[in-house]
Amino acid sequence: MRRIIGLVLMGLAGFLVTAAVLALVYVPGQVKKTPLDTDSNTRLSGTAAVLPTGGSAPVKALSHTVADGKKSDGKVVVFDTFTCLITDPNGNAPDCVDDSNTGEGTRLVTASTDRFATDRKTALAVNDEKYIGDAKPHEGLVNKFPFGVEKKTYPFWDGVIGRANDAEFQGEEKVNGWNTYKFVTTVTDEPAEIASGIQGTYSSTKTMYIDPRTGAIQKQTEQQVRKTDNGTTVLDLDFGFTDETIAANIKDAKANDSKLGLVDKLPLIAGLLGLLSAVAGFFLWNSARRDGEDDARRDAYDGNGDGDFDRANSNLDVFGDRERVDDGATRSNIDLRKS
Repeated sequence: MRRIIGLVLMGLAGFLVTAAVLALVYVPGQVKKTPLDTDSNTRLSGTAAVLPTGGSAPVKALSHTVADGKKSDGKVVVFDTFTCLITDPNGNAPDCVDDSNTGEGTRLVTASTDRFATDRKTALAVNDEKYIGDAKPHEGLVNKFPFGVEKKTYPFWDGVIGRANDAEFQGEEKVNGWNTYKFVTTVTDEPAEIASGIQGTYSSTKTMYIDPRTGAIQKQTEQQVRKTDNGTTVLDLDFGFTDETIAANIKDAKANDSKLGLVDKLPLIAGLLGLLSAVAGFFLWNSARRDGEDDARRDAYDGNGDGDFDRANSNLDVFGDRERVDDGATRSNIDLRKS
């Protein structure tokens, strides 16, 4: 039985070691990918000074992002994003309004749509026509950082200037008690289309707080100024993620961190269990083998197979006949000293 159990344990050890290797080299690549079922709403709030009034007023923004499952595949995910920024003086404005010049339409500041594709592992933009069609090409990171964020500068897309800008690492910072990496992008008086058909200059300081494991943006703030060529400010915006959005992001980050943490620990766990199984299995198998050899050796010594070694040995007479004496010793009937 010990031999059978030992062989089973050694077989289990082989399975666990194989699982450890797969968990180390294969599983992370399959798990650490941007999901294809993304459908998220990101809400922002703040203040803005907007022409023609020029006065500062509360604003709110909605960014709705949906993954296109039909165009996406195992390597690339395609996104459609709708963004709307409106004034919210009374705190009861809808998520967005139409672009009419009357009624609620006067609340609209900007509204836009965007289509882009990113690599599911690196999060970098992919501009293959089969994914984005005739949409505007992007570059760098667009809506998240890669899995396993490093403490370095990354290129991050800015749609106003139409190119990637450096997102510089500026340390670690807690957000609602959750550790994040802080990255900042800065644009200063760059020529840009500041509104539909209107050229001017654009300045922006965007601060992003990133979950190091998943690369997801947990919190974001931005100060943005748009001016005409003659220096007139048409938009002076200061806004960021709402508290509700931040709380939801942190909750998701914690859940995903637990799952990915298990994936990272799986090779070690499986490897240790495999080693323990191998040692225990070999010990049981080897002890059973040695016991079997001992039994075989005893059978070889016991000519009658009845376990009586004394009687078996007494039958071996190298000097001639022997006789028993009372003290259990044997005495030869042949006197070797006689001639």
